[in-house]
Formats: sequence, C-alpha cells, structure tokens
Amino acid sequence: MNETNKPASTGLNVVIEENVTFGKNVTVGHNVVIKEGTIIGDNVTIGDMTVVGKRPSSNRKMARKPPAALPPLVLGTSVTIGCGSVLYRGSTLGEGVFVADLSSIRENVTVDTDSIIGRNVIVENNTRIGKRVTVQTGCYVTADMIIEDEVFIGPCCSSSNDKYMGAGNFSHTGPIIKKGAKIGNNTTMLPAVTIGENAIVGAGAVIVKDVPAGTTVVGNPARQIRP
Repeated sequence: MNETNKPASTGLNVVIEENVTFGKNVTVGHNVVIKEGTIIGDNVTIGDMTVVGKRPSSNRKMARKPPAALPPLVLGTSVTIGCGSVLYRGSTLGEGVFVADLSSIRENVTVDTDSIIGRNVIVENNTRIGKRVTVQTGCYVTADMIIEDEVFIGPCCSSSNDKYMGAGNFSHTGPIIKKGAKIGNNTTMLPAVTIGENAIVGAGAVIVKDVPAGTTVVGNPARQIRP
C-alpha cells in the first residue's frame, strides 16, 4: 500500500495486503483483513472483524470449482460493510450499498446502487442484484440468481438453483425476481422460476412455477389469489 494512500481511520490489528487502493475518507474497524488488490472508493466504512477480497476455495468433491483468476473486489463510493462480514474477490458493490453484520457475498456478484443486504444474509456466486433492493435478515440468495431493481425480500427467504440436488443433470439456474416484486418472510423459491414485475408473494409460500406480473400468490405450492 502506498504510504500516501491510507484510510482516514484504521482500528487495531488491521492487515492490508499489497496493491490495495483506498479512496478518501475510508474508515476501517478493528481486526479487519483487506486482501490483495481490493479497490475501495471514497467514504467507505468497513466494520470490525471483516474480511474483504477473499479468494474462494474448494475441495475434490465440489463439482463447480471457482475460477482460478478473478478481478479484485470493488467497493463503490459510500459503501458500508458491517462487522464480521466476508466479501469475496471478483464482486462489485455499487454506490451507497449497505451490507449488515455477519453477511457473506461470494465471487462474481454485483450489488447495484443503494441496495441493502441484511444481517446474516448469504449471497452466492454469479448473482446479480439491482438498484434499491432490500434483502432482509437471514436470507439465502442462491448462485446464478437475478434480482432486478426495487425488489423487497423479507426475512429468512431461501432460493435454490439445482432442481435435482446434485445429480448433475440440470443446468444451475436460480430464480429471476423482476422489478418491484415483493417476497414475504420465509418464502422458498425453487430453481428457474420467474417472479414477475410487481408481483406479491405471501409469507411462507413455496414457489414451484412462474408467478405472473402484478399477481398475488400464497401457500404451498403457491397459488394465485387475485390478479
């Protein structure tokens, strides 16, 4: 790190690896690890005990190995990262994104402007999250998922991308949630479903097929209750 390009405020026991770029007015908490090459914009805050720019790893059983080469993690202007979070290399967080405590964002993820990733949320790899999205506490956002702008996802929702649970005969495809849709607490979304624009999904629903735009669905399996 260049001596003239340090954070404005740095806590105790911080590790900053080579070629990290800092913008102006960056605040880094205690016991933070910033990995090689990470790009940090102006007015970014990184909470205590957080790791940013981590490289993914794997074992022999893992069918989908992470790529060997990944670009740096990029944190845009005015991003806030909570305590105890882990952000992986190869992802980009846009201006004003807020990531709450204990969250994990894997590689090749894009989170666009002013979106909120709640406490203890897991966002898996190859996922795109649009602008002004809210993903509330305890959600599991699967790999290969698309969440468009202004979507609301309530606490403890989960999604999946493998229809046959590791059998190897399905192309991994997560759900697509279209602009403005609202997903109630504890909803389960199966692989490859599309939830249409401005649709509403009631709490506890299990989404097994596409939800048309502008409709409301509830139940297990989810059924339409009004257009």
